[in-house]
Amino acid sequence: MKSRVITVDGPSGVGKGTVCGHLANRLGWHLLDSGSLYRLTGLAVRQDHGEFNNPSACALTARSLDVRFENQSGLRVFLSGDEVTQAIRTEQAGQDASVVAAIPEVRAALLDWQHQALRGPGLIADGRDMGTVVFPDAGLKLYLDASCEERARRRYNQLRETDKTVTLATVLKDLQARDDRDSSREAAPLKPAADARVLDTSALTLVDMLALIDDWVDEYLGS
Repeated sequence: MKSRVITVDGPSGVGKGTVCGHLANRLGWHLLDSGSLYRLTGLAVRQDHGEFNNPSACALTARSLDVRFENQSGLRVFLSGDEVTQAIRTEQAGQDASVVAAIPEVRAALLDWQHQALRGPGLIADGRDMGTVVFPDAGLKLYLDASCEERARRRYNQLRETDKTVTLATVLKDLQARDDRDSSREAAPLKPAADARVLDTSALTLVDMLALIDDWVDEYLGS
């Protein structure tokens, strides 16, 4: 029997967070943002020792994370008692997350965190290997994609709200580097599950994207 899980995988800038938040609210299910665990690990590594080339040290940091999530008037994230909600959403945090995510020992250390998120009535799992590794028996697997140029444009527009010095060229270069790292890593490379429904969001409006995904979800729940 398939688990009551909907996985939403894909690279940065395809709208995974928006889709997962929408589905969690619509269905009243729990939400797992697996990317935040890797961002928190990367931030903790940078704060603790900065030894990103030391797999054992990074894995130890991942296993000993002191994390708290609060969802009152918006998600707030705390690391060792300090709020890091904004700190883990920076470009640096994203790059650090991609580095530690390529370390098999780190992925193994965080697997239990992710499995513990599965509880009734159901789970929406946001990530890069949710459907391929973490929840391979999920009832519905989605994989969102978009051109690198379109994803860079979206990310650039987000960053410009808080950083007027950012350039589209820099965002595109960083995104391409992360895509290469995520798709070529030995441990859980970024790719669609064999049974995933793949959706290219490049030319879709948010309304159209959510409407199509809602149809797929309704079909899954009604089956």
